[in-house]
Amino acid sequence: MHVLWNDQLLPRHEVHIDLEDRAYQFGDGVYEVIRVYGGQLFLLNPHLERLQRSAQAIRLDLPWSLPQLAHRLQELVAANRLVDGAVYLQVSRGVAPRAHAFPRAIQPVLVAYPLPASRPTEAQERGVRATFVEDIRWLRCDIKSLNLLPNVLAKEAAVERGAQEAILHRGETVTEGSASNVFIVQGRVLRTHPANHLILDGITRRFVLELAAKEGISTVEAPFTREELLSADEAFFTSTTQEIVPIVEVDGRPIGAGVPGPVTRRLQQAFYAAVQAVTQQQV
Repeated sequence: MHVLWNDQLLPRHEVHIDLEDRAYQFGDGVYEVIRVYGGQLFLLNPHLERLQRSAQAIRLDLPWSLPQLAHRLQELVAANRLVDGAVYLQVSRGVAPRAHAFPRAIQPVLVAYPLPASRPTEAQERGVRATFVEDIRWLRCDIKSLNLLPNVLAKEAAVERGAQEAILHRGETVTEGSASNVFIVQGRVLRTHPANHLILDGITRRFVLELAAKEGISTVEAPFTREELLSADEAFFTSTTQEIVPIVEVDGRPIGAGVPGPVTRRLQQAFYAAVQAVTQQQV
């Protein structure tokens, strides 16, 4: 495996992260996960634009321009001969003696590496079980930072309950999943939490909203409650690695008929058609 480390493509064993890297000690950095289909980085520009917004929100200067970064990531995919999977990209504030305040005159540390993986077709076809977990995160969930311990705890709670994902909620209001966004369908209207400071505005979330508009599916970006989710006709998760995954059961209660619904299926088909279009352009 080759890793992009700052401005070099190196074998993984040659990459050494300093113990005083602020990502390691403070979670002081931002990241992205970018899907690769057929050797092509999917929705690359929106991912990099979100990376830049996250970096700006924590007053971190990216080491390269977005076009330069896009070029280096494409080199990384080619060097690893990655066909299907994802690229993990992380930028920390840099290396400095441990102190909470921002150090002065240090260089950001950039790391990116491939994650080979196939599409999660079984989950997409059958759907998954979910569980409600109280959302205990900070109030800047719109920043894709490295501080993911609350998400990790929520995912672990889901696993311990025999579910595949946690649905986070603040009081009765559903926000998102531990590693995903949440949609419901009510009377053929698609609903999802608005993109504010309480959720991460997922790249796949936005792409699904665009697909819904093209398919003539009405959408509403507004909060909904746990009870509204439980009484919905359909529900699904979206994320970069999972794409569109139906939710068929939450805490033992079926969603709709307990099987993936027609609106979900229609959006899955539209998503897959978009993936095929991108990969076929490169043939």
